[in-house]
This record gives sequence, C-alpha cells and structure tokens, in this order.
Amino acid sequence: MRDFRNFSVWRKAHALTLRVYAVSGGFPLDERYGLTSQIRRAVASVPTNIAEGCGRGSWSDMRRFLLIAFGSASETEYLILLTRDLGYLGQEQSGELLQAVQEVKRMLGGLVAKIDLKLSVGSAGSAALSDR
Repeated sequence: MRDFRNFSVWRKAHALTLRVYAVSGGFPLDERYGLTSQIRRAVASVPTNIAEGCGRGSWSDMRRFLLIAFGSASETEYLILLTRDLGYLGQEQSGELLQAVQEVKRMLGGLVAKIDLKLSVGSAGSAALSDR
C-alpha cells in the first residue's frame, strides 16, 4: 500500500477540487442539485480514486483506479467547458481550471504508463513508484 499524499498528482487533483468547490459556490441556485452537484462529484472523484488506488494491494488495482480518476478528470474538463459556455465562469477562470485539469490528466497518464511498464517487466511487487 502506498500513501496517496506522496503523489504530486493527488496533491494537484486535491487543489483542483478545492478550486472547483470555491468557484461553483457562485453558480445559480437553481443549479445546486444539477450542474453544481455534478461538477463537484466529478472533480472530487479524481483525488478520491487516486487515494483508493493507493490503498489497494496490487499495481493492477492501482492502475484501474487511476483510469477511473482519468475518466472523472475528463468529465470535469467537459463540465468546466459547459459552465463557461453557460456564462457561469469567465474565460480566464475557466482557462485556469482547464489548464489544471489537463495537467492532472497528463500526470495520470504518465503514472499509468509507469505502472504498465512495471507490470510488463514482471516487477509488480511492492517497489516504490513515484509520479515525479
């Protein structure tokens, strides 16, 4: 098992989650149970799945949860675009969030590739893995 706090991708995903929660508080009240709830669930799913994957015993399990996190990051990316197009977020604010979510996706992809390499060479033991 690995400590999720040691992964920079988790730290970036957590920071993104905090930012999305902060900006989504300004969405219209009639979106409280719609778009506000959906974007918050999607973005929180990213660091949550990274953490859950780190708590699993095998690299293949961790990989599976990282792919789920990647899917949630993609959902978040679309929802940021939607909120921008609906006028709930400005260009600058949405641009910063999009840049952050795209960075998280790149980092997740890199970490999955490292795990794939580890699994392909048969060293799927408990050796340390870093996303740096």
